[in-house]
Formats: sequence, C-alpha cells, structure tokens
Amino acid sequence: MRIVLAGLATSHPYTDARTLARHAELVVWEPDPERLRRFTDEHPSAKVAQSLAGALGHEPDGVVLTVPNPQVPAALARVLETGAACFVNKPAAATRAQLDALDRLPIHERVMSTSVLRFAPAFSGVRADPDDLLAVRATVRHDVGLWASGYNAWQDTPGEGGGTMVTMGVHGVELLVALLGPDVRLAGAARSTRHYGQLRSEDAGVMALRWGGGVLGTVEVLGVSETESYAVTLHRRDSAETVRIEGGDDPIRGLGYEGTIDAFLAMVGGAPSPVPWEQTRAVLGVLVSARESA
Repeated sequence: MRIVLAGLATSHPYTDARTLARHAELVVWEPDPERLRRFTDEHPSAKVAQSLAGALGHEPDGVVLTVPNPQVPAALARVLETGAACFVNKPAAATRAQLDALDRLPIHERVMSTSVLRFAPAFSGVRADPDDLLAVRATVRHDVGLWASGYNAWQDTPGEGGGTMVTMGVHGVELLVALLGPDVRLAGAARSTRHYGQLRSEDAGVMALRWGGGVLGTVEVLGVSETESYAVTLHRRDSAETVRIEGGDDPIRGLGYEGTIDAFLAMVGGAPSPVPWEQTRAVLGVLVSARESA
C-alpha cells in the first residue's frame, strides 16, 4: 500500500504518519524545507517528491492532504483526478470563496474531511435522539498561544485559515453535527481577545446553532487554556449528560487520530467515507458563516 502525505502545513500529518507508517509505504511532498526535514528525520524511508504532481505520480492508494486553506481547492482537484481515497485534514475551507471553490469540485464518496474528535473512543459511541433534547453544548479548550508568536500566521489570519473561530471551532461544530445531523444553520456568533493581544484573530469565541427540528446548540471556543480538552453536554428535560474527550496517556488514540486513520485506511480498501460529505459541508457552512458574522 502506498500513501501520499501531500503537504505538512499543520501538526496533524506528522501524527497521521506515525499510524500510517505501520501499514504503508509513505511518499511525502512539502515545499517548506524545515517541515520536510522534521518529517524525514522521523521517517527516513519515506520517498520525497518535489511537487504535488510528482507525489501523485507515485500512483498512491490514498492521499492525506494538508496544505494551507487557500490552496485546498486546487490541490484537492488534482487529487480527485487520481481517484484515490483522500483525507483532507481539517478544516477543508475557512472562507466563503474557499467553500464556493470546494462546491464546484466532483467530490466522491471516498473523500473525508473531519475533526479527529469524531473518532475519539469517548465520543464515538454516543447517540442522541433529537426528540429527547432541549439543547446541546460543545466546549473546545485548545490553547492558541503559539500563533501569538507568529507561528503559522496563515492559520491565525481570518481571510486565510479562519483564525481561532474556524480552526478550533471546527472541533465543536463537528461533534454536534455528528450527533444531530447536517440540517443546521448558524444563529449568531461573537468573538473576543482576552489574553493573546498579538493574535490576528481571537482567543475566545461562541456560536449559536439551530437545527431544523428546533434543537439549539452552543459552541464555546476557548483558546486560552492550560490543557487541551473537549466536552459535549446534552440537555434533556430532567437531566444533563456530559461527555468529555481528553488525550490521557495515549493522545493519538484518546483524541481520535488513530480512529480517523483506521477509517481512512478502510476507504483506501474501497469503503465509502464514514463521514458523509453532506455533514462536512454543513460543518464548513456554519464555520464560514460564523467567521463572517463575528
């Protein structure tokens, strides 16, 4: 099996590769020499391509695509031409123009883009009956202080990577859409900078969501946090159930990275994505609207 890691723009493909290396021959393409060196130091047997076209020329069985958001539509179009299974690291779009460009692509059933938290063991078995719910809430605690130093400035730029509202907010919106489905719209959003004044975006945000059946949702994004953790609360008439997702002793498993790659490898084997693109499109639509509103 041959897997191409097309781009190393965030930390995620490095984590993905640690699982993939147990199953497949790796081919990597990344234009930044320092990022590429970091990868090849850990995976010296990986084949290095000089371009995206060169990487795809290795006839991969699957592609993990991780490039800056403005580059996703054009890069994904090239991957789609190969017919290979593709995992697009989150979020696949951060602006209206990027989302419109994705909408024009012939995305097939073996393309997946998702927050890894959907596959976290603590969450993957959770089910919810919308008729039994009053409201839901997702809380995302993920520090963004690294961006305040200038690292990966494109992620912190609202018009490129979407900033904290999009890049961290995707985790909360993903979890709620996984539970309640894609018939959702943004009802409102707000943002604030409470600690990291050097940011281009924000370090705190909130989104209000409404599903077609009337269930209300809230996503809290807390980018100033000593620890990384996530929680989903389901409010019912007589109770409130909270599911907590934390890395624990094995973050690759506990946060869902391993489960995500297992799902991707099943796609490589011919299975359709377990995350319907309709859900991914709904998540991205909410995030883009929140970015515009806030």
